[in-house]
Amino acid sequence: MTETQSTTGAGGTSSDTPGPRETMIIIGAGLGGLSTGCYAQMNGYRTRILEMHEIPGGCCTAWDRGGFTLDCCVSWLLGSGPGNEMHQIWLELGALQGKEVRHFDVFNIVRGQDGRAVRFYSDPDRLEAHLIELSPADARTVRKFCAQLRTFRKALAVYPFLKPVGLMSRTERWRMLASFVPYFNAVRTTISVLMTDFSARFKDPLLRDAFNHILYEKHPAFPVLPFHFQLASHANLSAGVPEGGSLGLAESIEGRYRRLGGEVSYNTKVESVIVQDDRAVGVELSDGSELRADIVVSACDGYTTTMKLLGGRYLDDTYRRLYTRTIQEPGMVFPGYFTLFLGLSRPFPEGDPCTTYLLDEATAAELTGIRHPSINVQFRSRHYPELSPSGTTVVYATYFCDIAPWRALDEGPEQVTRTRGGERLHTLPVRHGRGYYAAKRRAREALVDFLEQRFPGLREAIVVRDVSTPLTQVRYTGNYDGTVLGWQPFVESGETLEELIKKHGPGLPGLRNFYQSGVWATTGGLIRAAAAGRHVMQFVCRDDGKPFTASVDHTAPPPTHRVIPVPPHPDPPPTEGNT
Repeated sequence: MTETQSTTGAGGTSSDTPGPRETMIIIGAGLGGLSTGCYAQMNGYRTRILEMHEIPGGCCTAWDRGGFTLDCCVSWLLGSGPGNEMHQIWLELGALQGKEVRHFDVFNIVRGQDGRAVRFYSDPDRLEAHLIELSPADARTVRKFCAQLRTFRKALAVYPFLKPVGLMSRTERWRMLASFVPYFNAVRTTISVLMTDFSARFKDPLLRDAFNHILYEKHPAFPVLPFHFQLASHANLSAGVPEGGSLGLAESIEGRYRRLGGEVSYNTKVESVIVQDDRAVGVELSDGSELRADIVVSACDGYTTTMKLLGGRYLDDTYRRLYTRTIQEPGMVFPGYFTLFLGLSRPFPEGDPCTTYLLDEATAAELTGIRHPSINVQFRSRHYPELSPSGTTVVYATYFCDIAPWRALDEGPEQVTRTRGGERLHTLPVRHGRGYYAAKRRAREALVDFLEQRFPGLREAIVVRDVSTPLTQVRYTGNYDGTVLGWQPFVESGETLEELIKKHGPGLPGLRNFYQSGVWATTGGLIRAAAAGRHVMQFVCRDDGKPFTASVDHTAPPPTHRVIPVPPHPDPPPTEGNT
């Protein structure tokens, strides 16, 4: 028989006795779970977050190696600057206060195999001049793109993030639609044209390829709209990087949550949601104990939530199809990443903050699981100089990566629970097959060779190496197929999810006192995860017949902002085998 406990700091009426809902268990201390906890505490609920890892953040994280902090998440943070509703959410969560937010004047550089570079300035005037200089024959297409970008810079001020559309009154919906009238044509035309089709209009072959890689990797299913949204946010100084990096961001939100009275339990893995009479009443943990609460919110990945924690119950036909068939189709879920970190013993001032390199077939063939022949390389210490020793450099090289080829090389479990030092831990290293480690070494050496050709002396300066694959992501987070973002927008899966949320809210049909939060309850990145917590609590408050409230954290001063120029470097000559 398992021992049943009330949640520490979240006691009171449990969901198997009548009375108002007061207590809440939240599964997962990623940004979705932390955000949900903050807004729940703001609205009078007593909460406890359960996290299987030892630190907060989920995918928004970093780790230490040999004196370097290796930050693997935030390359740009939507809403990091004022003038939009995204920013208010970060201030309510205490994420940015007291920090410097850094902005580069170039969003990304895309460099072709011949060494030519396209510098994607987020400022539309500079971008237009640069692109026309590169290819005068494409001036008309360039001017159209940049004109739309100027429109989007204005549209961001009215883009809704604070309240889910499903809870808006008719008046609020009409007001929202009216605010978009000046931008209707730009939105309509950019959401209806795929970037792959738009980029095909360019006469210059480098521009045709480069436009598909503005957002670092190639996104074949994306229309033009999200490219404008990111660039416009960057141009408005609202897509920078916060001092302290990704883990620092998560820790700031955790601090806000604790100041509001919330509790977090780490090294605590949930095995199932306890259901009685079609009501979620608590959770069972991996050690067999149980915790009870009036409300259960799952902020872990959607597949784990629906198919494992709930055993596939409470899925209507649409939900079941989404999680048993659609999820397995190519392109329905964001891929994972292969990541190489290098700690270098000296500065490399010629290294740009962010460059996407278009690869030849021979180089791409060495990179197991690669989706598209390109890699993104960031000289990460330009973003976060405080995370590496003075006079050193961190390089962060990634590519979109399918998990299947790595699984084919694996021989053991993807995640285990073991006791170390008397403590049960759930994210410890696991043993893989020899082929797996050989593939990691091959990809690492191919990337180091590639970088050495472009930055002579880099190899001999390496003092720290760290490699991760989608299976590493599974070990630390349990995310389906090692994804960091969940459902893809603009395709069947993301569109289906949006319809289900409109129909059922962030819960599941037939199951009371249960909600979902985080990126799997929406589509998008960190700001969507943070907004999901706010939205979930608005549904909870509605269901409990109480007004929703939120407030900005004033325990530290507002963030400051700094723009960092990225000076151009001469295009290097093409290297052998890469022409």
